[in-house]
Amino acid sequence: AHLRAGRAAGGQGSRDKRETAARLKAALGGESGAAAAAELRTLLELVLAPAAGPGGGEAAGEALEWCRCLLSGGEPWDSFVQAVRAYDPATLCGLVWTANFVAYRCRTCGISPCMSLCAECFHQGEHAGHDYNMFRSQAGGACDCGDSNVMREAGFCKRHRIKSNSNVPCVPKHLLMMSELVLPQFIFSLIQHLREGYNEPALDLPSEKDLHKILQVLEPHVSFLEDLTKMGGAMRSVLTQVLTSQQFYKDLSSGVGENACAKKSHEKYLIALKGSGLAFPEDKIACNMQEQGAGTSTLSVQGLAGGTATSGQGDSSDEEDQDGSQGVGKRKRVKLSSTTKDQSIMDVLKHKCFLEELLFWTIKYEFPQKMVTFLLNMLPDQDYKIAFTKTFVQHYAFIMKTLKKSHESDTMSNRIVHISVQLFSNEELARQVTEECQLLDIMVTVLLYMMESCLIKSELQDEENSLHVVVNCGEALLKNNTYWPLVSDFINILSHQSVAKKFLEDHGLLVTWMNFVSFFQGMNLNKRELNEHVEFESQTYYAAFAAELEACAQPMWGLLSHCKVRETQEYTRNVVRYCLEALQDWFDAINFVDEPAPNQVTFHLPLHRYFAMFLSKAVKCQELDLDTILPDQEMLMKLMIHPLQIQASLSEIHSNMWVRNGLQIKGQAMTYVQSHFCNSMIDPDIYLLQVCASRLDPDYFISSVFERFKVVDLLTMASQHQNTVLDSEHERSMLEGALTFLVLLLSLRLHLGMTDDEILRAEMVAQLCMNDRTHKNPNPKSGIIPGSLSFESVLSAVADFKAPVFEPGGSMQQGMYTPKAEVWDKEFDPVMVILRTVYRRDVQSAMDRYTAFLKQSGKFPGNPWPPYKKRTPLHPSYRGLIKLLHCKTLHIVLFTLLYKLQKRHKLFNMRNLIRESGQERCHDSWFPGSNLVSNMRHFINYVRVRVPETAPEVKREPPASTSSDGLASSQNSGTAQVFSLVAERRKKFQEIINRNTSEANQVVRPKTSMKWSAPGATPQLTTAILEVKESILSLLIKLHHKLSGKQNSYYPPWLDDVDVLIHPEIPRYSHGDGMTAVERILLKAAVQSRLNKRIIEEICRKVTPPVPPKKISSAEKKTLDKEERRQKARERQQKLLAEFASRQKSFMETAMDVESPDADIAMEVATSEQHVSEAIYDCVICGQSGPSTEDRPTGLVVLLQASSVLGQCRNSTEPRRLPTSEEEQIYPWDTCAALHDVRLTTLQRYFKDSSCLQAVSIGWEGGVYVQTCGHTLHIDCHKSYMESLRNDQVLQGFSVDKGEFTCPLCRQFANSVLPCYPGNNMERSVWQSHSNKCLQDLVQEVEELQEQLGTFPVSISSETNLSKEMESVMKDIKSTTQKKYTDYSKTPGSPDNDFLFMYSVARTNLELELVHRGGNLCSGGASTAGKRSCLNQLFHVLAMHMCLYSIDSAYNPWRKLTQPSQETNSELVSEELPEVPVLYRDVSSLLLIQILTMPQPLHREHFTCIIKVLFTLLYTQALAALSVKCSAEDRMAWKESGALKKNTSSGEKSWEVLLSHVISELSKGKIYEEEETEELPVVLVTPDSVECYVQQFCLPFLRITSLLQHHLFGGDLPSCQEDEEFTVLASCLGLLPSFHSAHQFTSASCLDWPVPAFDMISQWCSELASFADRHPDQVKALLIQEPKWDLPRLLQLPENYNTIFQYYHRKTCSVCTKVPKDPAVCLVCGTFVCLKGLCCKQQSYCECVLHSQNCGAGTGIFLLINASVIIIIRGHRFCLWGSVYLDAHGEEDRDLRRGKPLYICKERYKVLEQQWVSHTFDHINKRWGPHYNGL
Repeated sequence: AHLRAGRAAGGQGSRDKRETAARLKAALGGESGAAAAAELRTLLELVLAPAAGPGGGEAAGEALEWCRCLLSGGEPWDSFVQAVRAYDPATLCGLVWTANFVAYRCRTCGISPCMSLCAECFHQGEHAGHDYNMFRSQAGGACDCGDSNVMREAGFCKRHRIKSNSNVPCVPKHLLMMSELVLPQFIFSLIQHLREGYNEPALDLPSEKDLHKILQVLEPHVSFLEDLTKMGGAMRSVLTQVLTSQQFYKDLSSGVGENACAKKSHEKYLIALKGSGLAFPEDKIACNMQEQGAGTSTLSVQGLAGGTATSGQGDSSDEEDQDGSQGVGKRKRVKLSSTTKDQSIMDVLKHKCFLEELLFWTIKYEFPQKMVTFLLNMLPDQDYKIAFTKTFVQHYAFIMKTLKKSHESDTMSNRIVHISVQLFSNEELARQVTEECQLLDIMVTVLLYMMESCLIKSELQDEENSLHVVVNCGEALLKNNTYWPLVSDFINILSHQSVAKKFLEDHGLLVTWMNFVSFFQGMNLNKRELNEHVEFESQTYYAAFAAELEACAQPMWGLLSHCKVRETQEYTRNVVRYCLEALQDWFDAINFVDEPAPNQVTFHLPLHRYFAMFLSKAVKCQELDLDTILPDQEMLMKLMIHPLQIQASLSEIHSNMWVRNGLQIKGQAMTYVQSHFCNSMIDPDIYLLQVCASRLDPDYFISSVFERFKVVDLLTMASQHQNTVLDSEHERSMLEGALTFLVLLLSLRLHLGMTDDEILRAEMVAQLCMNDRTHKNPNPKSGIIPGSLSFESVLSAVADFKAPVFEPGGSMQQGMYTPKAEVWDKEFDPVMVILRTVYRRDVQSAMDRYTAFLKQSGKFPGNPWPPYKKRTPLHPSYRGLIKLLHCKTLHIVLFTLLYKLQKRHKLFNMRNLIRESGQERCHDSWFPGSNLVSNMRHFINYVRVRVPETAPEVKREPPASTSSDGLASSQNSGTAQVFSLVAERRKKFQEIINRNTSEANQVVRPKTSMKWSAPGATPQLTTAILEVKESILSLLIKLHHKLSGKQNSYYPPWLDDVDVLIHPEIPRYSHGDGMTAVERILLKAAVQSRLNKRIIEEICRKVTPPVPPKKISSAEKKTLDKEERRQKARERQQKLLAEFASRQKSFMETAMDVESPDADIAMEVATSEQHVSEAIYDCVICGQSGPSTEDRPTGLVVLLQASSVLGQCRNSTEPRRLPTSEEEQIYPWDTCAALHDVRLTTLQRYFKDSSCLQAVSIGWEGGVYVQTCGHTLHIDCHKSYMESLRNDQVLQGFSVDKGEFTCPLCRQFANSVLPCYPGNNMERSVWQSHSNKCLQDLVQEVEELQEQLGTFPVSISSETNLSKEMESVMKDIKSTTQKKYTDYSKTPGSPDNDFLFMYSVARTNLELELVHRGGNLCSGGASTAGKRSCLNQLFHVLAMHMCLYSIDSAYNPWRKLTQPSQETNSELVSEELPEVPVLYRDVSSLLLIQILTMPQPLHREHFTCIIKVLFTLLYTQALAALSVKCSAEDRMAWKESGALKKNTSSGEKSWEVLLSHVISELSKGKIYEEEETEELPVVLVTPDSVECYVQQFCLPFLRITSLLQHHLFGGDLPSCQEDEEFTVLASCLGLLPSFHSAHQFTSASCLDWPVPAFDMISQWCSELASFADRHPDQVKALLIQEPKWDLPRLLQLPENYNTIFQYYHRKTCSVCTKVPKDPAVCLVCGTFVCLKGLCCKQQSYCECVLHSQNCGAGTGIFLLINASVIIIIRGHRFCLWGSVYLDAHGEEDRDLRRGKPLYICKERYKVLEQQWVSHTFDHINKRWGPHYNGL
């Protein structure tokens, strides 16, 4: 048997393989089963031998071929797959995807937040109206459809809704019999390959290449397995059985047995295990991985803990060597000697089945994508899921070690999370693994272990003796977020209640976790640089913030979410207890007593924050008594120090005291309060301080605050003071900081009694008050997700939606929310705004908006102070906070500050102060007898102050008086207290410590804190006595006087109206400035006590203030004079500003064309002036004005651009849609450009080339459009301007080398200058007078003029400056468009080409102006398009060049139009092709040729003459076209009815007669013959319909002509209704004799034949007849059919963006058939292109750029499918235009980050289309950049 198998395995053809397989299968079913099984095994061993592995692809292919045959038992593979699929009980989708796949998440249906669905299941399910979003997968994932653990069943799709276990039949045994035998060996061979391929790296790092090589060889094997998993449940269960069976594993891989190969591979496996620092426990030990046998670990634990034990290397820390090169901020790593780790978790791995070893290798090879997908594809099988999860957990520590060493840690992290999120999102599974495999222990230990590798000694506080260690944020581990997968898994499992409860109950775990958190406590320490600027600004701070947020705060929020009810009190107690223990350890480790080290701050205090947040939860949700869980006073004092230090440092940073530390310190201060971090950072800190303040002695607390803020020395009554710790320029802002902090502390209620909804509302109001917000960020707080139910309701309560406004030239706006009026009125809370602002300017912005609101609503005209807002009541637990307001220290501070305000002009920030006192008064309402009210009225007569000897007080009063005056009353000692604040606080602290220690019978701690307080050498202080005689009340009243600038301004309101005292809440006081604030305080004081009321009245009666009057009056006078002077200056300023504004406005009107026809530009000199005047131009560079001359010509600033907009017109009114399915493809047959092209090529086939090129116009595609901003400049000035631009290297977005510049006046983009033709405006002014010459004479004159072409007034021969410029601009015009759009002749470079191009430029510009006017001239007037138009100048330039080409007189079309031809023998058999028949020529083109070849300036009468002649031709063309369209019978009828009238007097002006003549003439040729074959649309021929047809046929010509006349001769265009457009234009052009009344008008009455009509018509028709003889098939096709062109439009887009996205984002590129990374679609023609796709690059041009040239002659508009934005390409530049798809809140979603459903915004799309048609992309969009052909 062996031999036979060996031969068989050799090279059998596929048929033999099939037979062998079938035979074996049959045998296995029969009696000789065992023998067959043995034979099969040998066969497989040969086929799958790993020796064949490196043999490469063929061997592998051969092996797989064998496996397929054997599995299917000889049947065809496909039918086998079908058979197995039939038994699939698929209730789960389980589709696995990799990164960048687009998936969906529906919050309405999800149970777990990680739930995701594939697009197919999502669209099959019913999610309309749900809160869902589309997202691009970061790490990969799997579809959860059908899994009721993760999502609600209502959201399942149709396929996975049926619970189909019942009706799936049992799998027949024989079907999968072979699989059960073949697969174990197949998987084993895979593992052998993996073992063979892995070489334990020696000291060098594992070579990536080797790993990749092995993986490539194994690719087909893994793909084969993946295909098997896709066969459905039946096959998956076989695989599960194979993968998890311990028996198979033992038999095959233990390395026992005679197979040498297997032995070798087993040895390699053991080496790999050892090298990974993992032990292989001896077999005798029971196999539970947690039981620990003796001598299990082969490496000492010590070695492992020490940094990075790379394999086989013990402690050599290779990472340090790598990083050593940077050497920046590197500090020695610390090794922990006593590691708390459970060794079994970290170091023992025992593999008992294939699955486990497969996972081991998957990790070793750093998670190859294919393997991950295979392992995940198996998950729908329940048994596998459990087994795999356990295996994964068992390998968790190993995963972490591999991850740390990995080079590609990012991709690896993504793959890990891809797996773990599938396992741990499922609560049932997570709970099971937690119970059975100690998942939590493993995770916490692994995290701890991971962080231990990068610890350094903390330098906080006591640098030398500190025992605390912190993570080093500069390490790669933190910088690259390598810890992310582990933390994210941890957060994920903590979201399950059952798991979180286990965690909170397990004391050991909590201790370990607090230990972990303490690694982050005090990391990234900042030390203030005092001397020079720090040389290297480390950017590690972001890593630190991210680490605290992800590793500490998010798990904390996860835990907190399970502590919501009373029953969970125990958990809180546990956490608080271990948290305090950890904090105590920390204080001990850093040797902290009571003074923080100066000039140090760390923003990271996670332990404090854990403590604070659990306290808050305890009081808010669990009804715990706060005092039962708070520590003693001493601990509270310590706890408050560091958070307070942060608050003071924030103030210092904002006062620029940390500038030498560089920008990064500002970055930290901003991050600390930024929206994502604030509720894990600043909120807990402030809350903790509030708790401390409510429990500690208020005098102690207040003095600590002023001391931390370094402003103690300021608080003296003396006029001079010394500050030992603060420079004078920082004093003021620090004092403001201290007071602001106190206000925050007293008035924030975030954790002191506000409900969640109130908090949400306050947050929202604060955000909205700073700026209007879009929906996605009124408040992006991490705890409150937009989309939560209350979010929407609160938003609608506080804000109004402001839909986006559109000005065509304006910037794109988004839908914004703006605060409602009553919010400004009642809820604007400056305190909250200050707390939440990242930038100081936001506070200002909020105040400005508030001021504007007050002015607008008429509530307050002046400059208001921040309003005072009532607070929510305090929670009873925090009542102690109010004691702060009733402590002497604060009152003395307030008194001092008020006094200083009084005495000096140097105002501190009073607003805060006053608000402070306002607050106090508010609280007094609860404590009527409080000491505050009495303190207010207390008069303080004398104060003893210590002042430097240099102070003025000392000189004034003899020192003797100090001793003699014995007035030191108790208040003096009170005041003295302020100056000994520090000493006082020390005393208190000492007392508390002594009290505590004596109770605990301990030794008093030594005083360590003194070493920092020694101030520098200060001048000798002496004591002086100051006369004060004021009380707080009198100071307030004086303050009021001072603010109002008047004496006696304060008058107690209650003297007039007693009610004031009873209802003090008067709306009058809710908004206002300082005076109002003072009034409110005084009123409150009076309400509080009668005594106060009396005192106030008394003070007000004493008009004379206690200060000597003489002094005051002079000071007053000064201030009054100052005020008056200021007022006057202000008025002057206002006047100036108003003048500026009006000037600016008038400039704007001219520059930006505010649509008002009267604001005419200088170049259009008023037509009313009858005398002959030269045009005067202003040069915007040198500012001189004068005429344009030949020597010094003036030019218009113009922008030349190639345009294909005209070519996009179509003759259907139904706009095209963007294709969103395969059926809807677009073929550009019916565009204007395509039809014109076809026509020209056809003409060129049959007629002479030169004549063809005069019979049509080009420029429908790639025509040159010229537009101007209307400003003029001297051409020499322009040249020097360009030179200066060229030398100026700081260029914005345009390239000077290409001649681009911006208009010096209005900054509009331009690229050329169009010379103005010198000459007078005579023609313009006298064109009205009608000439009386008869038509025949005029025709003669026109012909003569054309003969003398050379007589251009500016003679070409003499090269003047003007002609030079005209030539250069002509060059510019030619080079604007591509060569393919200018060369149409058969002989390249022939002059006919240039001739055609030049008159076509005129045509393009006329046609485009017509489009801008809406396609007709009904609106009349000189619309904006007219004002930007420079056709007059352009015409002169073109005319000058056209004159260089003389038309051979024999071929001059004018002859053909005006003289019946003499020679009858036109049938000359010439070699050449004939000329184009006149009836085939485009009349508008003929018009331009005629006018441009006449000498300029043209006379009006000649112009009219030309029009009349051309109209006759046009009319005949219309009749000819009509005659072809009608049926043969109609034709006969017309021919006869017209013939009867032929000889009537007005025969030449009757369409019937003319039509009949045309028909009869054309019948002579073969024109009307094969009528049957073509189905032309039969025209209903009634006289009216004929008239209508003819008018429509002629209108385009009349429109063009009228526009031309308007530009050449001035004069307004008349406006009219649409139905009378023809008549109005005809009379305007002088075609229509004016006496014709409208009702009997026919178009024929406009005809004016220069020679008998019938002769001309006969001649023209005969040309056609002779052509018809030669080419009868083409005659009709070439007759000019004027289709009605619709205006150019972009493609219509579908309502919902998803329609586009689903079709295009998976569509393959037509060039390379791959799915492009950045697909885009052209909105003009619907072409699908790859953005930046290198596959489609042609000659260094990427596809988008190439397409923009082919489709839009350099302008492309592309929709980027994956980003929903539109990008514009214009020539060599591009810009992001914005998005036309907005979500329900009117916001863009660039890059589809939020993935909300998007809907078309019609207004935006209209704006885009408008800019495209009017060619204004360059002017309106500002942010252009070069694309270097790379798009």
